Order: sequence, then C-alpha cells, then structure tokens
Amino acid sequence: MERKITKEMLKQYEIYLREDEKSRATIQKYLCDLEKLICFAAGKPLTKSLMLDYKETLYEKEKYKISSINSFLVAANRFFEYMQWYELKVKTYRVQKETFCPENKYLSKAEYKKLLHEAKEEKKLRLFMILETLASTGMRVSELQFLSVEAVRLGRVEIHNKGKVRTVLLTEKLRKQLMLYAAKRQIIGGAIFCTKTGEPVNRSNIWREMKKLCKNAGVEPTKVFPHNLRHLFAQCFYHLKKDIAKLADVLGHSSIETTRIYIRTTSREHLKQLEMLNLVEMWC
Repeated sequence: MERKITKEMLKQYEIYLREDEKSRATIQKYLCDLEKLICFAAGKPLTKSLMLDYKETLYEKEKYKISSINSFLVAANRFFEYMQWYELKVKTYRVQKETFCPENKYLSKAEYKKLLHEAKEEKKLRLFMILETLASTGMRVSELQFLSVEAVRLGRVEIHNKGKVRTVLLTEKLRKQLMLYAAKRQIIGGAIFCTKTGEPVNRSNIWREMKKLCKNAGVEPTKVFPHNLRHLFAQCFYHLKKDIAKLADVLGHSSIETTRIYIRTTSREHLKQLEMLNLVEMWC
C-alpha cells in the first residue's frame, strides 16, 4: 500500500493532537514539520528509503543543526505512529550532552539589569514589568495569561500547562509592583498583562519589544528572548539553593534531565572550575 500524507489525514491528526491536549505551539510545529516532509517527497510515496534520504538531505545539503533535524524526525515518527506506519520510522541522531553552554547563548544577570534599565529609560512600563515577572518567577511567557489581578492579591498563581497544574509564588516586592502597575493601568480584574482589546499579551509581541531594547542596552540580540529569562531564573535559583529537585518542581519539569539543561555554566565558568582543581604542575 502506498504511504502518502493527504490534507484529510493532517486535519484528522490535528484533531487527535488537540484531543491529546498538546499545546497550540506543539500542534503547529508538528504540522509545519510534516509539510516540510510532504514538500520533500514531492508527490512520491513515503518509503523507508525516502525517509533516510530526507534525514541525509537535512544534514548534508540543507545544513540544519542536529537538534533541528531530530525535531523534524520526531514530528514525522509521531505521525507514523498515529497512522501505524511503523516501518517508516527513522532513528534520530544521538547527541552527547554538553557540559557547558556557549558564551553567546544565555543572558547574564548583568545583561538582564541593562535591559530593565533601558525599558525604564524608554518608559516602557509594561515591558519592564513583564521582564521582571518572567525573571523573578521562572514562568514561561505563555503562562503570563494565568497572572491575574486576583492571583496577585493572593500572592500565588495557579498555572495549567501541558496537562499539569503547578503553583508559582510571588514575592511581596513583586506583588506590590504588579498591584501598582494594575492600578496605574486601571486593570481591576483578569489578566495583568493584556492588550488594548483586553486579550493576554502575545508571545511574538513581547519578543519583538525585547529585541528593540538590545542596541541601546548594549546586549547581544541573540541572547534576548523571553525563554532566556526562565533560564536566568533557574541559574540564580540553583546558585542560591543547589537543589535541582526543588528547581525542577518550581519550573514544572517532569524530569530532572530537562532541568539540567537550565543550569549549565558557560565555557568560561567551566574553565574556572577546572583551574580550581589545581592538578597541573609546571615542567620548568
């Protein structure tokens, strides 16, 4: 039997993913990745040989990063499982976990402070408060919708995400800041951070606003995006507590292996730790 992905199959698969309670972003990613596979197949039936060619093309010709290739393959494999086309599944690339992260990847506390200062200089109050909230709670940007006036009054935010519920505590200092912000914006109930139409703020809008701060703040744009504030929170929390299990709970991770990604040091910090071992003696 010929294996071809049709529009009707994708519609049914989208319904299945929704009923499986996958997030909107995950569903869009899977469908987008499947469209890429359909484009590569160019009307030809899917075979194991074609899938191996697809995997090789992504690496050899299109020069994607291994992490991106694995993401494409996972999307295809999960669709094949749904269709019971098990013979088409291909293995992802095995990647050894890095013990440190690149210098230009994660935001430092000093750089975060520069962004705050620039947001203040430009009188971007909402952006300033969003930056502070994400960095001081470790919340995902998509979880800001749960930060309501009512939650701030209680000092705790109940977050429903990825089929799990967790509670995020707000410090007294952050609570006061948020209540003052809500009062200034005349927000008496519902989401604290919302648009003029009353809808929760959009992830892409926050991303663009953050990028605009970079030049005047003197921070590398590649480091500036909402999720890096979650990484910054994780780094600061772990540096203070040294409790990875507690950090996993706070971040809402099911696996400590996921949390480990958040607490990797930079290569410069890693080198300092190696120097402190003091295991090298000079020959002369």
